[in-house]
Amino acid sequence: MKKFTFAAIAAVAAVMISSCGNGTPKANLKSDIDTVSYAIGMAQTQGLKDYLVGRLGVDTAYIEEFVKGLNEGANAGDDKKKAAYYAGIQIGQQISGQMVKGINHELFGDDSTKTISLKNFMAGFVAGTTGKDGLMTVDSASVVAQNMMRSIKAKVLEKEFGPNKKAGEDFLKENAKKEGVVTLPSGVQYKVLVEGKGAIPADTSRVKVNYEGRTLEGKVFDSSYKRGQATDFRANQVIKGWTDALTHMPAGSTWEIYIPQELAYGERQQGADIKPFSMLIFKIELLEVDSKK
Repeated sequence: MKKFTFAAIAAVAAVMISSCGNGTPKANLKSDIDTVSYAIGMAQTQGLKDYLVGRLGVDTAYIEEFVKGLNEGANAGDDKKKAAYYAGIQIGQQISGQMVKGINHELFGDDSTKTISLKNFMAGFVAGTTGKDGLMTVDSASVVAQNMMRSIKAKVLEKEFGPNKKAGEDFLKENAKKEGVVTLPSGVQYKVLVEGKGAIPADTSRVKVNYEGRTLEGKVFDSSYKRGQATDFRANQVIKGWTDALTHMPAGSTWEIYIPQELAYGERQQGADIKPFSMLIFKIELLEVDSKK
């Protein structure tokens, strides 16, 4: 999940008196959107008290006044009670625009008809700020928010890019039947083009390789051959499908490997050519293995 900080950007949702009032909103977690809204709201309070005290001069004895100000929005005053109240207003103004748009865009892309629940976001935010009546801890909220945001994003993306997923699954099913194709337990498939006799890397080994990557449609999206220079890295510093193939591959080998989308980039888009849920095909030439590095 992207970290939306107060100092970096404006926060999550317009806090209107008519919708939230001056008190603590009550959470009502009936759906995934309700739960993720609450979790995001609470997760965003990490470091908030330090920010209030250190940056805004708020006395936390008046945190309830901050909450009132948070729900109304205005400018800071001088005495501590009013400063706390107006700090809430200031944060309320900060959370009045860009972050909710940013979160909605991250979750739902360009679909402007969908939004997180403002009510549940604010319930989580206030519970995290006051430390009272939280339905989860701030740390657990961060985990819930991250996991659920990924799940919701995947569902949204699958509606648009689901055909990529099916095309990859269909290809791998048929490819597994072809002569010379080996399927590893993970689902990665490979075909030996040149059989090597050297050392097989551990996942912590440094390896030196030449490679070419292409999509199922045959579009080459990356090639060390075109750059004219082999690359080296640790075998566990790449996508899971690569790591799985490399840790079965003797040095001196050249394989064609077929990586299921979930062991490549999954729901993430990479550049212009690798769309969400795309399986990938690589030619990998394992030149060197150094297990000491």
